[in-house]
Amino acid sequence: MPRAPTVDWLRGGRTRGRAARCARARGDCRMAAWGCVASFGAARRLCWRAARAAAGLPGRPFRRGYAVGPAQSPPTFGFLLDIDGVLVRGHRVIPAALEAFRRLMNSQGQLRVPVVFVTNAGNSLQHSKAQELSALLECEVDADQVILSHSPMKLFSEYHEKRMLVSGQGPVVENAQGLGFRNVVTMDELRMAFPLLDMVDLERRLKTTPLPRNDFPPIEGVLLLGEPVRWETSLQLIMDVLLSNGSPGTGLVTPPYPHLPILASNMDLLWMAEAKMPRFGHGTFLLCLETIYQKVTGKELRYEGLMGKPSILTYQYAQDLIRRQAERRGWVAPIRKLYAVGDNPMSDIYGANLFHQYLQKATRDGVPELGARGPQQQQPSASQSCISILVCTGVYNPRNPQSTEPVLGGGQPPFHGHRDLCFSPGLMEASHVVNDVNEAVQLVFRKEGWASE
Repeated sequence: MPRAPTVDWLRGGRTRGRAARCARARGDCRMAAWGCVASFGAARRLCWRAARAAAGLPGRPFRRGYAVGPAQSPPTFGFLLDIDGVLVRGHRVIPAALEAFRRLMNSQGQLRVPVVFVTNAGNSLQHSKAQELSALLECEVDADQVILSHSPMKLFSEYHEKRMLVSGQGPVVENAQGLGFRNVVTMDELRMAFPLLDMVDLERRLKTTPLPRNDFPPIEGVLLLGEPVRWETSLQLIMDVLLSNGSPGTGLVTPPYPHLPILASNMDLLWMAEAKMPRFGHGTFLLCLETIYQKVTGKELRYEGLMGKPSILTYQYAQDLIRRQAERRGWVAPIRKLYAVGDNPMSDIYGANLFHQYLQKATRDGVPELGARGPQQQQPSASQSCISILVCTGVYNPRNPQSTEPVLGGGQPPFHGHRDLCFSPGLMEASHVVNDVNEAVQLVFRKEGWASE
């Protein structure tokens, strides 16, 4: 199937050494410079109350949003909202998020503008995340308003029929199947089929040697949906699959290269929960896997697909959902501006600014859209800009910016982005910095001439 010119970089690419990779990433950075839609009926109110009860929250009456005057024009802008560190910290809603959504809703409890939630999390089901957000934000959130880190894997149809080893936690099989993958193998299934492979935990080691198996079909690729629970097991088994070309029961002769295809999502090195300091994200797991593979083989681990923020593919996927949401609401005016609100300069701000460069280039030069691959293509976008807004309720802390600002002496801060992204400090500079998401919404409304009554 033919591929768009820059899909290799946007999807993780085929890396060929750091110098070439950085040069290509810099080049692509320059080239890249190329819902709540239904009413609150009785049945939906019951679903909302049930969701709040499941989340352990009081079922208090729904509080109406800000009224929209009859002269309010249809929106020409939309929001791309990060979740962790912007709307919630762990399982607790950030108070400013509740106030923000009261501004975003009209007196009928509907969103006044299109909103899509873009998270690099991926260890839950899409509809489950929507229900959780509905309960926390006191606003009905539809599943098609939520983009998980691995959602764009739906576009990689050439791998949907292959036998794929899946790594992550939570409902990994259901998530993989929801993305279109029909033949998946879990880490536990692989470990049970080849019990001699997982040797780190002494208590899980077998006391006797089992008979070798020759009836286990070969693995044809690897899906990395999110950080697993037992990193040592997943790292070992993924390496076994890659080094054996999908048949980990065989002995190692010469590792194949290129290795089996790998699709990975969520490049975040760190993320913010209830703890005072950031926690390891899936990007840390990817770093471990890449380092081990390089050390063992002397070659570089390659990705056929690498998605989640700051990938342009993820933002394209989001803008397509914004467009569809606006169409369902009957808003005929094109959505010209996207406002991306996040707490992580390396993923949220870098990605929004990179996508803004891409949209500016596309608007100026008519660069073709890097649309969805497969029978259903994404329609050309009317969006012309993506404005980045950084909040101070998550990873970024203005009192302790740590790696988000240059170090003393004029040196560069540590680069927390993925290996396949060449460091570009300018892309980490937000268009606006505000305290929280409520201030972000007020800022956007002022810029767009909208009132919060």
